[in-house]
Amino acid sequence: MSNLENPRKWRFTWEAQSHSPNLRLFLFDSHTKPSIQCKNLKTRLDLSQSVLHVSWLEEEGDEEVSVRVPVPKVLIDSESPAILRALDDHIEVKLVLLLPVDHPIVSSFDSVLNLSENGDDAVGLDKTKPLVMDTDLKSLSSMEEGAHFYCRSCSTRLTKSPLRNFVEMPSIDWREVADNWFGGCCCSFGGVSEKLVTKFANSYTCAKGVCLLNFTTILLCKDDLVACKLYNGTQEYQPGQDFASDNCLSENMLTSQDKTNDLCGKFSSIHIKNDCVTTNVLVTTQEANGHDALPVSDFSETKASVPGCCVHTADHIQNHVEGGCQHDVSETYLVDQNTSKLLADQKLFLNGFLGNAFMAKSYNLSMDVDWMEFVCPNCLSLLGAYPFDNGGAHIDGGVRLFKSYISTCSSAGGSGDLFRKYSLERMFTNQLLESAKDELSFRTLVRDLKTKSPLLQIVLLNPNSWCCSGYCLDAATATESSMKLDLLPIIKVLFSDCGATTASQTRVCEDWITKNLADVVCMFARQVDELIQSLASAKDIFPPSYNSLQGLPLSSLRR
Repeated sequence: MSNLENPRKWRFTWEAQSHSPNLRLFLFDSHTKPSIQCKNLKTRLDLSQSVLHVSWLEEEGDEEVSVRVPVPKVLIDSESPAILRALDDHIEVKLVLLLPVDHPIVSSFDSVLNLSENGDDAVGLDKTKPLVMDTDLKSLSSMEEGAHFYCRSCSTRLTKSPLRNFVEMPSIDWREVADNWFGGCCCSFGGVSEKLVTKFANSYTCAKGVCLLNFTTILLCKDDLVACKLYNGTQEYQPGQDFASDNCLSENMLTSQDKTNDLCGKFSSIHIKNDCVTTNVLVTTQEANGHDALPVSDFSETKASVPGCCVHTADHIQNHVEGGCQHDVSETYLVDQNTSKLLADQKLFLNGFLGNAFMAKSYNLSMDVDWMEFVCPNCLSLLGAYPFDNGGAHIDGGVRLFKSYISTCSSAGGSGDLFRKYSLERMFTNQLLESAKDELSFRTLVRDLKTKSPLLQIVLLNPNSWCCSGYCLDAATATESSMKLDLLPIIKVLFSDCGATTASQTRVCEDWITKNLADVVCMFARQVDELIQSLASAKDIFPPSYNSLQGLPLSSLRR
């Protein structure tokens, strides 16, 4: 038996499906047509070396050719015969498994065999399991000396001093939950809902030394970052005195006593027109002194006046003031327009979107917010984003860093990096699957976050696949490399690059959204380019006959 002169020209891909006891091998190269050139196919499984020998007779002559394919860590039923097929562009081999690849016993191989005792094996173990998104609050809070954050590309330290105060951001569906529990009216239990609205806006306030966390990003005050200069595209903006919050103590803020003095004794009428109430809201002295929520402005712009509602109560109090009866007004004050201006900035937070700039739903985008890329001061790699309003003013003094681009130690990806499991590809896939679950849509269009032009079409085909690929082994590397092969969790997708589309093709994309009720999300163009490169690269791990479906490229993404 002779070996190929260069067996590494033969490429292999193993693929399995969750909850299915089958393992399929694709074996192919760019110069061979197996249906004609490969005769008398045979396989021999060497479980001791975790290698599958595949052999055949060449078209001309009786010389036997053999390649060695490393087998991933799965439970193969050696007593079941393998099924072989020689097709036009690849050889296909099907093996029977004792247990599906996602069975808990298979998933715990490393821990059972004590292969994850050192950090390197633990890092490898992260790659073999589906990404479970977490805020990482416990792991970051457990760091006794505090946490620094670094650029993953060049290991530049981004934070001035270690951070020790970590807080989870509120859920993005807070308003729906609040209304379900307390109702939408501003009276009775609805008043609790309004108070939650205010506290929600305040909870996104960036305070120096505090790190806000969600599944995809961390939110830091710009004063905690080294050499942080925020631009609105044309000029640098330095936050002024007009943005303050009672939950964020900084030099740009009013003290609680200043707020109390400013509120006390100031009365401005509630204007009721066409049975609707506008911006002015009631604030009590206890709330002003007790560092409670700032007054809620008209987040719904107008609220209908209903008999017995708090609108009439406020009107009744105002009538008492105008009539000279002030015994009930000593504890109640109305906010003037200058104080209400504070909440104009905070209203931008009320849609919950500012907490997740990594992948924004189109219906959460605000016309009042422009997003700018935040890049590494050393290598200019994308790290995150920060928001500006239409006037070119930085909204909250904070910067959102994407977990896929930062690390918690200088050796990015090492065992000490708490963010090592995050990558752009895996985070995007996780958000894609969440969207498919919540929106019941398996079609997604990704737009440019800044220009809103279409960049990428994605159709989810299979959310529960596993695969690994590589090149066939020669005799010297068969034993060494075979034990390191793991099946990795992926999703199968169809995709289309829309970045260079014409005006007519753009209309086709818009019609595709309407016709298929596709979900629409927005990301930075730099992120989408990186995703398209990953999709194009993953497309090549399968033979050409498996590279497309219905005229669209067929590929995969890590999950």
